[in-house]
Amino acid sequence: MYAMRLDKYLKVSRIIKRRTVAKEVADKGRIKLNGLLAKSSSDVKYNDVVTIAFGNKILEVRVLDMKDSTKKEDADKMYEILSETRVES
Repeated sequence: MYAMRLDKYLKVSRIIKRRTVAKEVADKGRIKLNGLLAKSSSDVKYNDVVTIAFGNKILEVRVLDMKDSTKKEDADKMYEILSETRVES
């Protein structure tokens, strides 16, 4: 089974635009992988559920595909959005 680093997956799938930003978000404890706190080096596999706490929303996605690089049009085929919740601050 193919696995990919969390920070790289977030960049390639364009959920987070830059790998350095993905690493920062993960290292601040704002990303969960299958319900558990994840680090930027955590392995993401097919069918994993990734939950990301952005400033004002929580995004939950299921991993559908892994690629080393993608075109912009194909990036959203790499995941399925399970939920997107606004958070009132």
